[in-house]
Amino acid sequence: MYEMTIRLQEDSGKCLYEQIYEHIKSEIREGKLLTDEKLPSTRSLAAHLEVSRSTVDLAYAQLQSEGYIEASPYRGYYVCNVRELFQLERESSHSKEKYTREIMPREIMPQETMPRDTMPRDTMPREIMPQKIIPRDTIPQETEPNHNVLYDFSPNGIDVSGFPLGTWKKITRNVLNSSDSELFSQGHGQGEWELRGTISRYLHSQRGVNCRPEQIIIGAGNDYLLLLLEKILGPQISIAMENPTYKRAYHIFRSFSWHIVMADMDENGMKAEELKKAEVTAAYIMPSHQYPMGTVMPIGRRAELLKWAEGHPDRCLIEDDYDSEFRYRGKPIPSLQASDQSGKVVYIGTFSKAIAPAIRVGYMVLPEYLLDKYLSACSFYSSTVSRIDQRILNEFIRDGYFERHLNKMRKIYRSKHDLLLEALEPFKKDFIISGENAGLHLLLTGKSNRGEAELVSKAAEKGVRVYALSDSLVKPGDNKVGNTVILGYGGLNTEQILKGTELLREAWL
Repeated sequence: MYEMTIRLQEDSGKCLYEQIYEHIKSEIREGKLLTDEKLPSTRSLAAHLEVSRSTVDLAYAQLQSEGYIEASPYRGYYVCNVRELFQLERESSHSKEKYTREIMPREIMPQETMPRDTMPRDTMPREIMPQKIIPRDTIPQETEPNHNVLYDFSPNGIDVSGFPLGTWKKITRNVLNSSDSELFSQGHGQGEWELRGTISRYLHSQRGVNCRPEQIIIGAGNDYLLLLLEKILGPQISIAMENPTYKRAYHIFRSFSWHIVMADMDENGMKAEELKKAEVTAAYIMPSHQYPMGTVMPIGRRAELLKWAEGHPDRCLIEDDYDSEFRYRGKPIPSLQASDQSGKVVYIGTFSKAIAPAIRVGYMVLPEYLLDKYLSACSFYSSTVSRIDQRILNEFIRDGYFERHLNKMRKIYRSKHDLLLEALEPFKKDFIISGENAGLHLLLTGKSNRGEAELVSKAAEKGVRVYALSDSLVKPGDNKVGNTVILGYGGLNTEQILKGTELLREAWL
């Protein structure tokens, strides 16, 4: 271990902890810091750089959360093995096929105006009807209001009281007053060009996503985007999903003719070995904040998955980045797509968590080879989002309102997050708390033999609704998660969090 020379610049526009983080990350990626090499302690590095120890703590915490370093109790911090990432990047830079694209916006084929029944049969778009009919009782339905529930710790709840209604009304008036009749025409199938450009710049600056506006498709929610993806990838592929997982995506995939394989997870997320054994061609993952486990996939595991995807031309990774905006320690974890050098990642995001569910605007970024498939086979689909709503959202993001709203909501959610953790302090004797520091929910795992059903039932007797983690398992009898419940706090106010946890204390302790 040697002292580290880092040139910190007060006037660089970057926080000191961010400069330390970026320097060490660069040293690891360039091979100047080797696997298992010990880093200076936070105390010694802080003294050497003449900064506060908390500044170094923040930098190390960010590096650890992304999987570049690991902490060994009573020994210190050590560099993780990320050599596969470097090998993957070097191979990709040598073998990556170069695309020649026009600089000006490329328009796809015009929307079809010929009546479908008059089109020549050999040119008529192929319709793929779902080949499986899911019994209605297996499809997740909206939760009916339960008047016996006083406090609902739903992981899907968000705080709509912070929605900038006045700003939204003002932008809506401006859009309607300044627009001509063109606004009420059909519009582009992939979405408004201006909004796609705005989203591409936002994704690059905030998530490290590298894409052109032509690669983005805007749709009314992730359901539509996944349905469209099935048309692009084809009707009969094999896809792997994490277990437990986001059950809504599972039910959507199940409605296709896709063969679904549930892959086991460890503390780092989905295992690449599971994909090789299952012989799948696609994998659906949430690397920045897995739902419901809250796992952050480290850079080494990401490299393994990217290498797996590169192993066959038809393989791809579907990255669902559903709530990456909300992280309460360090900076947001970069997207998997940001590390993709070979165009194997389909990136999906939404504004439902960050703004409001009623906005119903999501987006999908296609890699180049799938974009070509979309243009040749699926571009006749019309956009499912109103042009008026797209113009409003574009101005909301472009003029800085979205960034201010996000900063405000991060403070609100962080305050709720910290308050809930403080209220759960008495529970630590009987429960393990995990999944904190990101998202809008955390997990409580009981140390005793009480099962989830008992915990949920005891809470319900007190008028509190909590959610069993096993509900996110695809096979009901395959309970690998133990007696764990989910506590969401996004939709609760301060008083509700405090009173709800007090009732949970009476029920469980």
